[in-house]
Parts: sequence; structure tokens; C-alpha cells
Amino acid sequence: MRYRVLGGTGIEVSAYCLGTMMFGAVGNPDHDDCVRIIHAALDRGINFVDTADMYSAGESEEIVGKALQDRRDGVVLATKVHFRMGEGPNRSGNSRRWIIKEVEESLRRLRTDWIDIYQVHRPDHTTDIEETLSALSDLVHQGKIRAFGCSTFPAEEIVEAHHVSERRALLRFRTEQPPYSLLARGVETSVLPVCRRYGMGVLTWSPLASGFLSGAYRKGRRIDLSTGRAALTPARFDPSIPENVAKLKTVEKLALLADSIGCSLPQLAVAFPLAHPAVTSVIIGPRTMDQLEGLLKGGALTLDDDTLDEIDDIVPPGSNQYHPDGAWRAPALVDVAQRRRPLAERAAG
Repeated sequence: MRYRVLGGTGIEVSAYCLGTMMFGAVGNPDHDDCVRIIHAALDRGINFVDTADMYSAGESEEIVGKALQDRRDGVVLATKVHFRMGEGPNRSGNSRRWIIKEVEESLRRLRTDWIDIYQVHRPDHTTDIEETLSALSDLVHQGKIRAFGCSTFPAEEIVEAHHVSERRALLRFRTEQPPYSLLARGVETSVLPVCRRYGMGVLTWSPLASGFLSGAYRKGRRIDLSTGRAALTPARFDPSIPENVAKLKTVEKLALLADSIGCSLPQLAVAFPLAHPAVTSVIIGPRTMDQLEGLLKGGALTLDDDTLDEIDDIVPPGSNQYHPDGAWRAPALVDVAQRRRPLAERAAG
């Protein structure tokens, strides 16, 4: 296993990070099996584990806590805050009130006294970024977290956060966790260059493009929309949607490329993000032991320039074949009032 320093933190992490979104009710409900998978990953050299409070409503964190009881000191542990946890107001977002409350819940579920990397899961435009950075800085000073980062933030919001940190003498985002895969290369345009400019560590998610690069979804095969990832987000897999037809065509080209260099499609997929100079670690999110073993076989794979050139020909740099974040969209796109002048103003010229 290769190790890299995570941004400017001085913390060494494995090139592959074990993601635990599929541990719990959403994926694998067998806690003992999930613990075995986590231990197997650690035994193979992975020292970086990523989870989130909202994964299976806290169940994923509880499973990770069980698995790390006797191995906590050797693991770099990351979790996240932002999405709704329970009913009622003030149970989500990036406010000081919610962050201070929810970090205690994560510490309890994880059975630990500290979190190595505490990440803001998505932007929150109802909360001033200074409020968020101030709360996170306080948690570092209190020793409850070692460093903090953001996840799936647009480049301009990462820049704004760094400027606010500097102006207000606050600690800054040390990491970013963006979606990045052979089918979703949009972050190459601005997000990854901005992360390099600010010396941020980058841990990328969804290298298998929500399972589209797992090898299970191929042109001409029947896609069951009632199970697995397809059941969670059927619009990403429905073969009647033109975008998915285009993805399947691209997958066939990438599968042929993988065959030509002697690896599987998933191995090609998890090796690809590590070729980018901004990327520190790639999150792999297995549901079963077999999936973990298959993904780790790509750990020793290094893609040469010829292979990367062929990938560029199939999927142009900086392009997305689908919208990779199904959980959040920028308010400026969702709220019509933010992109249309009032009719009276338009009529007045």
C-alpha cells in the first residue's frame, strides 16, 4: 500500500481510503460482516477510514466504532456533518449550534475521543461560512478534532472559505472530498487546481461512478432497477434515459481499454483518480468482502501516459457524463428567482 501526506496536515494516509457508506441498513446490515471487512482492509495496509453521520442514520458510524475499538490509534478516522439527522428544525446544516451538537453524537457512535478529519458534507447557504469555520476552529482547539475539511464544495466556495479564514484568523479547510471518476471528470477544471493552489489534501469519492464502472452494468444486459445502487438512484441506471445510454457506450470503450492492459474495469476505475497530482487518496466503498478484494487488486496498478491518453480520447478532461452529486445542487440553479429577473424588470428593459 502506498502512503501520502494529507495536504499540509502532516498526517500520512493510505492511497486508498475505506469508505463505509454501504455499511448498515442502506447496504450491508450484518454488523459482524462489516467489522470483518474493515479489519481486512486494515490488515491490507489501509489506515484511512471515512464515514458520515447520515450514513444509515448513524449506523455506519456505530459499525466503524465497533471495528476500531482496539485499533483506533493506527487509523486516520474521517467523518462528516451537514445532512438531516432526525425530525424537526436545527437538525442539519453547517451552523455552530448543529456542528457542536452533532460532533458529540459522532464521537459517541464512533467510540472515540477525537476525530482526525471532520468534514462539512455540503455547502449551506443559510449559514455564514465564518460561523462554520469558527465552530470548527474551536473544535480543533478543544482537541475533539485534529483538522477539518469540506466535501463536494464548488471551487469558488473553497476560495471564499480560505479568504474568510485568512481575514478572520481562523483555521482553514485542509481537505476536500469531491466526486471523481472516469465518467465524472468535471472537478479537473477548477476544484482540483484550487485544492493544489491551497495545499489541500483531496480524498475522492465514487470512483466506480455509483456502480456504473463496477462491471455489473453493461450494454445489452438487463438492468434490475429494484436492487442495489440502481434501487437507490434509478434515474442513473434506467436504460431508457439517453444519458444512461451514452454512459453504457462509454463503459464499453473503457472495458476494452481495461482488457488491453490486463486489468478489470473496476481496477482501471480506482487507479485512474490517483494519477492526478492533486489527489491524495481514493475512497473505495465495498459492501462485501469480495468487492473489497477486487478493488484492492487495483492498488498496485499504475496507469502509464499511453493509457491516460486513451482515457482522454474516450472521456475528455474536465467533462461529466452525468451529474455526480445527486444529493445537492447549487441554490442558484434550483431557485428560479436567483436566475431570473422579476417579469416587470425584464419588461422594462
